[in-house]
Amino acid sequence: MTERFEALPVAPSLLGESPFWQPDEAALYWCDIPGKALHRWHPGSAQHRSWSFDTEPGCAAPLPGGDLLLAMRDGLFRFSPASGERRRLAAPPYDPKTERFNDGKADPQGRLWVGTIYEPRQPAAAALYRWAAGRLSRMAGDVTVSNGLAFSPDGGTLYWADTPQHRVMAYDFDAVEGALSRPRVFQQFEPKQPGQDLTLYGGRPDGAAVDAEGAYWCAMFEGRRLVRIAPDGQVLQTLALPVRCPTMPCFGGPDLRTLYVTTARENRPAAELAAEPWAGCVLHTRVSVPGLPVNFARG
Repeated sequence: MTERFEALPVAPSLLGESPFWQPDEAALYWCDIPGKALHRWHPGSAQHRSWSFDTEPGCAAPLPGGDLLLAMRDGLFRFSPASGERRRLAAPPYDPKTERFNDGKADPQGRLWVGTIYEPRQPAAAALYRWAAGRLSRMAGDVTVSNGLAFSPDGGTLYWADTPQHRVMAYDFDAVEGALSRPRVFQQFEPKQPGQDLTLYGGRPDGAAVDAEGAYWCAMFEGRRLVRIAPDGQVLQTLALPVRCPTMPCFGGPDLRTLYVTTARENRPAAELAAEPWAGCVLHTRVSVPGLPVNFARG
């Protein structure tokens, strides 16, 4: 039910993304990609803080000690929320005029996995990279908009979506080597037809998270919903939202049973925005199954 959701009392982002719960701070972080900003909300004190940048942050991952890894258009950075200092660890492995980092997460071993978005959309030139031992390695490719990264509770499966293809893939994940194998289609959603009424469209897979039972929670952009999918691909639950464009869920709070959802308002029709005042806000509700704790990246 949509009335179960509330919005954080923070000004909406243009395109909120990459939320994660930092347990050491008991705080939620998220990015506003086109707004070129990083945000933090501390529920206990009801305090909000943000940091502005010159380029777009695609995603963030926590490091031990309080710093973050930021994957941005102009490379991979170590960022200190305490000092505001940003130090580049790696140059972008692409032409930043046409491509940028997008969705990403650390694996249980602390390697950062981050995909890209190829902005011209054709050809399918975006890819998935792994940051480990001080270098970026291309691990998969031939997509347009990399999204939906998540890991199963046992660390043996990596999920990865290509949003325009309406497809989520699953890979066997070698935790020791940080390698992928046996790619297969985990979920294929119906594509949007030309001129289709959005009320009849289920959306396309954007960001995702996995809960303690191994279910994959996927934000369906333009579909006004989240879907919860079992490891065998069965859709277990559909959760309606009060906004058209969710971008990514995550689990937070001390018990990891607060479901947070970032959303978007950039380039949306005026009538839609008038009807959806929470577009761009971070929504939250309570769920019965807790999520997995965030994986910390290595420095």
